[in-house]
Amino acid sequence: MEQQKLNKSFQFLESKIRLRPAIAIILGSGLGSLADELTEKTIINCIDIPHYPAPRIPGHAGLWVIGKLDNVPVLALKGRVHTYEGYTARQVTYPINLMNKLGLTKLIITNAAGGINTNFNTGDLMIINDHINFLFDSPLIGDNTLSADQRFIDLSRAYDFKYIQGTLTVAQLLKIPVQTGVLICFKGPSYETAAEIKMARILGADAGTMSTIPEVIAANQLKMRVLGISCITNMATGIINKKLSHKEVTETADRIKDKFVRLMKEILKRLPDW
Repeated sequence: MEQQKLNKSFQFLESKIRLRPAIAIILGSGLGSLADELTEKTIINCIDIPHYPAPRIPGHAGLWVIGKLDNVPVLALKGRVHTYEGYTARQVTYPINLMNKLGLTKLIITNAAGGINTNFNTGDLMIINDHINFLFDSPLIGDNTLSADQRFIDLSRAYDFKYIQGTLTVAQLLKIPVQTGVLICFKGPSYETAAEIKMARILGADAGTMSTIPEVIAANQLKMRVLGISCITNMATGIINKKLSHKEVTETADRIKDKFVRLMKEILKRLPDW
């Protein structure tokens, strides 16, 4: 049944797409401005794609934008869905399966995240080198059509080492300071308590989000190479004595968008050769 749904979504996209993308990028909360940089664009609203889970959250437009960035064909997903909207991890990763069906093997995943590492500052960019899944859900749960090697996948290198090293080099060339660290995913939609953040620090987390990890698991299962980047849009509860709000997240993402776009444009130009 799931494959039939994917086939219908794929057929719809095939009828709309003029350009076959080489790289996909998922743009997190407030980070959608990169999609505006693409040329020769085809824009598809997610609600028009059969069986596609549409986002319902401010800051997530729900658009597939396919175009070129310095002659590199790119698919930019402007807005994602989350488990806190009522979707399962399998539903959240429907776009990943659809990207794979289009032949995409290179994926950049971005998100807005709360800083847990006390050396971080609001507005920092963090390259993800590992994660902790506190959703207690996986996109692989319940799919009994998977073979053993597809279900029990190795996540020891969930984030591609060459992509991480290449991004660090690019950031240095552009003189854009970046952090590296471990991402923890909480279910949300409420922000975490100070005690929960203290627990996350003890576990080794550097930043927290409410997305990304199901997508990374699904991409690894499909043997896609993954680069993950978090925008530290706020410091987590207990790190600073300040109430958190979604408005702060989007405002910070907007404030650092020029830095983010500069870095991503250079990464997208170079990534096909990494």
